[in-house]
Amino acid sequence: MIKKLTDGVYNVGAIDWDRTLFDEIVPTPQGTSYNAYIVQGNEKTALIDTVEPYKFEELKKNLEDLGIEKIDYVISNHAEQDHSGSIPMILDMYPEAKLITNEKCKNFEMDLLHIPEERFTIIEEGDTVDLGDKTLEFILTPWVHWPETMSTYLREDKILFSCDFFGSHVATSYTFAKYYDKVYHEAKRYYAEIMMPFRTFIEKNIKKIRQKEIKMIAPSHGPVFDDPEYIIKAYEEWIDPTPQNMVLIAFVSMHESTRKMVEHLADKLEVKGIDVKIRNLTTCDVGELAMDLVDVATIIMATPIVLAGAHPAAVYGAYLANALRPKAKFIGVIGSYGWGGRAADIIKSNLANLKAELLEPVFIKGLPKEEDCKKLDELAELIYQKHKSIGLIK
Repeated sequence: MIKKLTDGVYNVGAIDWDRTLFDEIVPTPQGTSYNAYIVQGNEKTALIDTVEPYKFEELKKNLEDLGIEKIDYVISNHAEQDHSGSIPMILDMYPEAKLITNEKCKNFEMDLLHIPEERFTIIEEGDTVDLGDKTLEFILTPWVHWPETMSTYLREDKILFSCDFFGSHVATSYTFAKYYDKVYHEAKRYYAEIMMPFRTFIEKNIKKIRQKEIKMIAPSHGPVFDDPEYIIKAYEEWIDPTPQNMVLIAFVSMHESTRKMVEHLADKLEVKGIDVKIRNLTTCDVGELAMDLVDVATIIMATPIVLAGAHPAAVYGAYLANALRPKAKFIGVIGSYGWGGRAADIIKSNLANLKAELLEPVFIKGLPKEEDCKKLDELAELIYQKHKSIGLIK
């Protein structure tokens, strides 16, 4: 499907309606798209990014339907194969095309795609390509989310081709973002799963692109934003270092003891005016868990002790949080046991990347009794005081 953004600018990429898992780890319940953009000047034509190799025939058909007989430049914003995987086939189709990217991206693509070095033309920050009445300018935006990622800016039409930056895994037939609550949800999921570990780099790159006048943001996944401020402001909210007055309790319970602890703690926190989200680590959508991590001030990992250690699902939950590096300020571990173990130490060791204060663990033997619940009450009060100390509660 060819989608027109403006005169001479088209999305000729592919829609993947039924892809449910990305990179064998990221759930994509709404499918996704691989956006590739044709920019036609009155003298030359550029293709910005390509598609997954198994979707190459769709890209090829779109180019043929659009009547593209010659491509002068292939712009590669990012070396990951969902963007670059079809570059070798495109270069075979258009042997005179110059492959333009930065030095780091070239090195990746030589390794990942075996493209000969002589096919590359290397650019640096601020370099341009003249298409006649259209000019492409290159903006290096590293670590959103690989070290070589860049964006391409079409000066005359003020379109930012941002690659993964500002993307969303959504398969849709419409060209521009609408149904904004749904788009926001999927863009936040995308940010949480892919971009959150790179918050400081994102902040720098937002400042860089804000120096340009932007009328559209055209990412490599999901719809184009013809209201660019919507998605830029959403990103600025997500990267803001101040969390919300919220606790995430991620739990596993084998025989209901840990569940009862979770429910008691949640009730006490809610009474104190703290928002609570509870996720069962054996059944929850990993993407939804990642989205919860974007905002919370406190993370509570709740696990029974299994073979003297934490439940494997709890270890995975801690490992995921550690990898995503949310802005949470406090971490707690609670759970139940039959004869003892080192669950708290194991969970803590898997959260070493988080710059958060570790609260005293609360573990009880067997089904919680009244005196055990008092320990949870004390934990709830401690969390309340911690949130108040950083200005989340007035």
